[in-house]
Amino acid sequence: MYNVDHFREQYSRLKSECQKMVPVIGSGEFLTTPIITDDGQPIEESANGNISNYGGDANHATSDKKVIQWKLFLHQIGLDVVRTDRSLVFYESQAHQAKLWDILSVYAWVDNDIGYVQGMNDICSPMVILIDDEADAFWCFERAMRRLRENFRCSASSIGVQSQLSTLSQVIKTIDPKLHQHLEDLDGGEYLFAFRMLMVLFRREFSFVDSLYLWELMWAMEYNPNIFSSYEVPSGGATPSNVNDKELKQYGKFERNIVKTGYTEKHGALSIFLVASVLETKQKQLLKEATGLDDVVKILGDITGNLDAKKACNEALRIHKKYLKTVKQ
Repeated sequence: MYNVDHFREQYSRLKSECQKMVPVIGSGEFLTTPIITDDGQPIEESANGNISNYGGDANHATSDKKVIQWKLFLHQIGLDVVRTDRSLVFYESQAHQAKLWDILSVYAWVDNDIGYVQGMNDICSPMVILIDDEADAFWCFERAMRRLRENFRCSASSIGVQSQLSTLSQVIKTIDPKLHQHLEDLDGGEYLFAFRMLMVLFRREFSFVDSLYLWELMWAMEYNPNIFSSYEVPSGGATPSNVNDKELKQYGKFERNIVKTGYTEKHGALSIFLVASVLETKQKQLLKEATGLDDVVKILGDITGNLDAKKACNEALRIHKKYLKTVKQ
């Protein structure tokens, strides 16, 4: 049972913890310049001369690696905040920008493993806009990140969505070998042109309203009653195949396809098949007009505002069903 008061109090404690280290948090303002150096030494002033007022114990050197890394995130978050959904009147208010910055800053402190990565601002923004209470918006974002945080895990040797891009490549190779070969010939076999679509779930490809509608459709179609209660990421496999018809009706359409085919191997999230549906929609144009990766990016960029989310999801389900049947043979 979700206890609203408990979670609001918990957020208040987390925010207070961050506030003690950097008092600008919760002030209605936010940082866009660094407050410490990479080795934890304080930077006394920013270009506007205000860091000494905001830095809190940033005015003292620290050797705590977690604290250093977190404080280094803060101005990066601020720079992304001012670029977030700039076309929306909502963010003409500094108070609203500061609310987004506060939530992302507290989350970066809580997530010891990943912290903050550019793109998280795109995921968090809808929660800030739609939910008045900051604590409630934070926990909605935190739950969304439980599904999506692996998208943001990056290292020197891999990117967060690399496994999804690999699955996308396998899907297109299976259902449309001709298109896959063409993309390979263009040196696009790793499907990096789909990186942003997968990382932030089409937030930048669609308008604010359309992207939220798409999220709602996708997450409803991925609904699995066995994992919902624990808020875990859909596993992309291991869905029980011994589900009776009555139980099956509780599943979203995407999960239902998996159960019906009895496929138990990892198959990827619906977002992968949604990208595949976009590629299939543009297949003829890609084959005819794309002579390089820049052309691929441009053709796919034309989907903005021109894609029906419901039709795209239905096409993704059709591709998913076809893929499952093919790989199971």
